[in-house]
Amino acid sequence: MTEASRHGLRFLDAGDGGLVVEFGREIDAGTNSAVMALAEQLAEANLDGILELIPTYRSLLVQFDPLRLTKSELATTVLSGWTSAKSTQRHASLWHIPVCYGGDHGMDLPFIAQTHGLDEAEVIARHAAATYRIYMIGFAPGFAYLGGLDPALHTSRRTDPRLKTPPRSISVGGMQTAVSPPLEIPSGWHMLGQTAVRTYDPARKSESFLFEPGDYLRFHAVTPQEYHRQLEAAETGDLVAEREDFRE
Repeated sequence: MTEASRHGLRFLDAGDGGLVVEFGREIDAGTNSAVMALAEQLAEANLDGILELIPTYRSLLVQFDPLRLTKSELATTVLSGWTSAKSTQRHASLWHIPVCYGGDHGMDLPFIAQTHGLDEAEVIARHAAATYRIYMIGFAPGFAYLGGLDPALHTSRRTDPRLKTPPRSISVGGMQTAVSPPLEIPSGWHMLGQTAVRTYDPARKSESFLFEPGDYLRFHAVTPQEYHRQLEAAETGDLVAEREDFRE
């Protein structure tokens, strides 16, 4: 048994300048919390040679400069950091996100309702009732993968992905739901609605990416009129989303 495995970790090479730290094989909130705790511990250590930390569902990619830090030294640092991180309680944000569901903003709402034998209002109510965890940011700038979708809304992805989907879409794919950035992107997910919230905005400078992996999120429905007012507010720099502290 390796030192890493004794700590419940697995190290995988990712080229000369990358080390993947894997936390088991299951995707759940506990595993993802462990990933985030280690990422924060390593970031706070500010170790010379670590270039970037990329947390995902159940693993952390550590990109480093092999001329300044050997992989063996990094592995030792990771194990030390993980020992400290396990006893740390993490603080996160809970975001409240307005969504205009259905119609031109959520073209697949009727399909989701029909697929699951629900009416559209019940789909919206179920989607807005959950508290979601942001497991990962990726694919496109600010694209947030969320866990916690009501099983009654789990829906296989489209067999014919769209080359373009509306910016800031709220969508469902498999067991997940997601928030898209303010960009037209290809997607095989089903569109339920749109939000005025910009998950990515380089003009915000210090807060270009609104969410962080490990944050939590709740949706609430708004009318088309409210949505368009919020769009105008977002144009002037208003986040539109509301944030509160959340302790795991």
